[in-house]
Amino acid sequence: MSSIEQLKEQIPDFAKDVRLNLMSMVADETLSPQRQYGLLLASAIATRNPAVIAAMESAAAAVMTPVAIAAARSAASVMAMNNVYYRFVHLATNPEYKMMPARLRMNVISNPGVDKSDFELWSLAVSAINGCGACIDAHEKTLRAAGVSTETIQTAARFAAIVQSAAVAIEAAGHGAAPTTG
Repeated sequence: MSSIEQLKEQIPDFAKDVRLNLMSMVADETLSPQRQYGLLLASAIATRNPAVIAAMESAAAAVMTPVAIAAARSAASVMAMNNVYYRFVHLATNPEYKMMPARLRMNVISNPGVDKSDFELWSLAVSAINGCGACIDAHEKTLRAAGVSTETIQTAARFAAIVQSAAVAIEAAGHGAAPTTG
């Protein structure tokens, strides 16, 4: 049984739709394996759920190179920083913050070690989970300029939503919910 199938078994019956969405996402063939599993891994890391992270890391290791796995981890970690900072800048009513340099080191964005559009897509998914509209807009604009379709961008957001919902369902199950029956 694959690590993602094992993860599916941890999702309780009250979240049956999440289980079904998870399995349809894994069966999705519209993305390259690197793009697909990079999205799964970066999104899993953004959920901060150990079970989801472990399952997606195991699945990613079967199809991605160590360099690509490191890039997905980098996307999640640099976006954790950027999403907090740029969400603050966007939400603060004082316009002075928008004029100040961020002073955040983020060289990995320009040299991620994988195809730039893959890294941008992973960054967009993490930004969606973290709720940073400014970062979502910036990554979407970069992806569109690189010729990535709106369907692919929407798929990345859908993957992020499903991975996040799996993490929430598993956490909710740990608080008194009945386990899944399959």
